[in-house]
Amino acid sequence: MKFSEKLKRAMQELQINQAKVASLTGKSKGSISQYLSDQQIPPEKVQRDIAVSLGLAPDYFEQDETAVNILPHIEVRNGVIPRLRVTDAAKLLRMNHTTVEKGLQQGVFPWGYGIMTSVNPETGRKNWTYFINANRFAAIEGVGDIANGI
Repeated sequence: MKFSEKLKRAMQELQINQAKVASLTGKSKGSISQYLSDQQIPPEKVQRDIAVSLGLAPDYFEQDETAVNILPHIEVRNGVIPRLRVTDAAKLLRMNHTTVEKGLQQGVFPWGYGIMTSVNPETGRKNWTYFINANRFAAIEGVGDIANGI
């Protein structure tokens, strides 16, 4: 199954539109439109980031015939995926928050990612925004239902 077909299927199952996919993933509406119309296929890392942003398994787009892992109805209805702060993830993993940030930047964690948002022209320092899917974190790391405080 092609990337576009899997993305359409996930959107249908999750009951979300292109605008919501764009807002959840940080991708432009134009990029989502190109993905859906087969004009562009994102690189594997971007596919993984999109899957995690939508609350799907990181390898969802790589699988031939994978069932969509639907989020709980309240999350789908509100269009919100519970997020976990980097500092909280670091505490749960018993790591330094900088280590978690670097891992998110490098794409080594299957439950989140980092996006470089800007570079300070004076210092050359990069600014990052981080996304950690709380439900995926809880399931993969085996720490309970973080989104519901368990």
